Amino acid sequence: MDKLATIFKNRKVIFSKLADFGFVKSKTLYKYTKTLTDSGFEITVTIDKRGKISAKVVEPEVGEYTLHLTNSSGSFVGQVRAEYEQTLTEIAESCFEPDVFKAEQTKRLTEYVREKYGRELEFLWDKFEGNAVWRRGDTNKWFAAVLTVSRRKLGLNSDEIVEIIDLRLPPEEMAGLVDGKRYFGGWHMNKKHWYTIILDGSVELEELCRRIDASYALAVK
Repeated sequence: MDKLATIFKNRKVIFSKLADFGFVKSKTLYKYTKTLTDSGFEITVTIDKRGKISAKVVEPEVGEYTLHLTNSSGSFVGQVRAEYEQTLTEIAESCFEPDVFKAEQTKRLTEYVREKYGRELEFLWDKFEGNAVWRRGDTNKWFAAVLTVSRRKLGLNSDEIVEIIDLRLPPEEMAGLVDGKRYFGGWHMNKKHWYTIILDGSVELEELCRRIDASYALAVK
């Protein structure tokens, strides 16, 4: 996989942020141009209305430069490659957001947490890109985790991969909630303090939001 694909893997563009970064909009696409400091070459990044991104480096008076995309070595090629990748990384971090989770409830909950608490999902594990957490800004404690697992891992008779949410609950309330049908012992968590819900509509969105609020309130110590 080339570096462009790697940097933007599982990310989607936030079109409203492109202009602030320096992209210029035309009828069919958004375009960003920058002169690379060390080499004097010019990088052009384009994003179409579907969110597809492309990039090229041009050597003035010569044309497109591609050695930075190969295994070629040398200090100059390395400089161009480093600046190219740094520019793409800045765009990814400033104008894109993670697009790992596909379930409708996951997307709705992401919007809910963003609007109410101003928190974004954090992807902490490079090897497990289907796992992320929300944590409070003041205590830095997790109040929810969103993960991808098979139903069988939760004790159900299916290998279907689903998205789940882990939430906090007081230990004295756990036994009365976990039923192995809609509510499960916390996946990869301390089951004394965490429980799991599959984000497949088995629990209504309104209830999920209430339970996120309760979990947020518990993440204070």
